[in-house]
Amino acid sequence: MKTTRQQTKTRLSKLLVTALVTALGLLMVLPFLWMLSASLKQPSEVFQFPIRWIPAHPHFENYRDVWQNKFYPFSRFFYNSVKVTVITIAGTLLVSAAAAYAFAKIEFRFKNAVFLVYLMTLMIPHQVTLVPRFILFNWLGVYDTHWTLILPGMFNIIGIFLLRQFFMGIPKDFSESAFIDGAGHASIFWRIVIPLAKPGFVSLIILSFVANWNNYLDPLIFITSKQLFTIPVGLQALLDQEGIRTNLVMAGATCAVLPIMVVFLVFQKHFIQGIASSGVKG
Repeated sequence: MKTTRQQTKTRLSKLLVTALVTALGLLMVLPFLWMLSASLKQPSEVFQFPIRWIPAHPHFENYRDVWQNKFYPFSRFFYNSVKVTVITIAGTLLVSAAAAYAFAKIEFRFKNAVFLVYLMTLMIPHQVTLVPRFILFNWLGVYDTHWTLILPGMFNIIGIFLLRQFFMGIPKDFSESAFIDGAGHASIFWRIVIPLAKPGFVSLIILSFVANWNNYLDPLIFITSKQLFTIPVGLQALLDQEGIRTNLVMAGATCAVLPIMVVFLVFQKHFIQGIASSGVKG
């Protein structure tokens, strides 16, 4: 009898938790559903109350208009964001993996102290470095180019920390056996460590993709040419240009969100595994 009651209580508690999580999930999704709905409406219908979630006459031409906008074409912004994000992620993976391997697998003096000092730079607010970077980029002659977004993005402290923790979880027996067979650090890095660290790299790809794709402050400060705008700055410019046509801005925002959702859904399994594994050793 007690066992039956306990099972009933357990089922009820699981049901309540599931209902609560479902309700919170739906609450989080509502803004995105409103954005999608607004992107298919006329400007006069966007802020109607009560909200008509499914438009009576969906206007799919809103997406065509925003992608082919005469003054602020979303297609150009999308291309710029893809270009900056892909190059930055490639550089981040290379730099972070090399630095993480050094901190995790190579013994040198003051290694832990250097890593600690490196981590301490996380406490420096991003906004504090805007003026020094502006002066540096202007001196290098790369101001108002995509390199002002790509070069700083390649040096990712979180990425180095993440991969270092993951590399430390790889048994030392592998690298020691390779050393006995005559392999050097470069060979061990490319042939042993990288293949075993796939979940860690996937996690870094997703984190770096989201950070660079949504980056607004840097392109706002360092990019002035309209043809070089990325999606966040381009959408703001589109909003200023088409202020009364919120439906076009929502169409652009919907297109901007889709790549993030696709990337996360494709790599979700490896992402969760990588985040969990990175905290095993420290």
